[in-house]
Amino acid sequence: MPEMTYAQAIDHALGQAMAEDPRIVVFGEDVVMLRRELYVRFGPRRVRQTPISEAAFLAMGVGAAMAGLRPVVEIMMVDFIAVAFDALLNQATKIRAFSGGKWNVPLVVRTSCGGGYGDGGQHEQCLWGLISSMPGVSVAVPSNPQDAASLMISCLQSEDPVVFMEHKLLSDYWRDYLGGGSRKTVAFDVPENGRIGKVEIPVKPFPPGKGKVVRKGEDLTMFSLGVGVHRCLEAAERLEEKGIQAEVVDLRWASPLDRELITSSAERTGRVLVVDEDYSAYGLSGEIAAVLAENGLRPAFGRLGTEGVIPYDVRREAKVLPNAARIEQAALTLASV
Repeated sequence: MPEMTYAQAIDHALGQAMAEDPRIVVFGEDVVMLRRELYVRFGPRRVRQTPISEAAFLAMGVGAAMAGLRPVVEIMMVDFIAVAFDALLNQATKIRAFSGGKWNVPLVVRTSCGGGYGDGGQHEQCLWGLISSMPGVSVAVPSNPQDAASLMISCLQSEDPVVFMEHKLLSDYWRDYLGGGSRKTVAFDVPENGRIGKVEIPVKPFPPGKGKVVRKGEDLTMFSLGVGVHRCLEAAERLEEKGIQAEVVDLRWASPLDRELITSSAERTGRVLVVDEDYSAYGLSGEIAAVLAENGLRPAFGRLGTEGVIPYDVRREAKVLPNAARIEQAALTLASV
């Protein structure tokens, strides 16, 4: 199996799917530059540059999907999806229901998410809880190159809208941009196992809504997504030195959730810590708590998410976003219950 970076794995999977299905097209801001290998390979009819108007080209993606294409629409940062929310919230996610199943929208929205580099609350949000709350849309959040490739194939095979979210600290082109130019003093902690890894060729899809236990443990379970998985693994190593065996579950999907995996792990360990870089209120952690309650489980429960607006100052940011030190402390508190 070849070794690829996280971003290379996504583009490889996209290229594989485009070669097999001529209906797949890519468009968005700067895609001719960002996806230049795909542009050279497939040409300007299938990799199309757009003006800086997310509202316009996401709406265009909805129409293209209804007309028989399978568009991949790139929104540079998930924060900017706010200006195009009508196309996703009121159109793409509802057309199948409103048409009685006669129309569907096989649309993939590819976007970046996450913080840890000092860009503030308008550029570092995750928002997968907000998007997942909408019926009719799935949300994939891979944590490593193999998952990123396989989840992209899964998204491209969906007959309904999917938002594919890549964490900026895992994508090499994002890290190069964020740490270059006038930002050479910016430092960020990049998980090596998430940044680069082996990818099976040809890429095969993972079933939607299926997570994975990436570290087994008996004392508590930590559920997370994206970079949070690697922060949890780092914290688990520290906890082991203190005699605590933490299980780490990579959910892979914010929606649909792997309810069976969530309940089976929580029932076995009896303690649950949700590590969520998204906002704590009304989000992923609350949904997991509901899944547990609906299945009659009452484990000791804790959550560590983002509280309030993310500050620009990196020192203050470190106190807001979940990191390994904060995860370790939260787990220790939970383990004492």
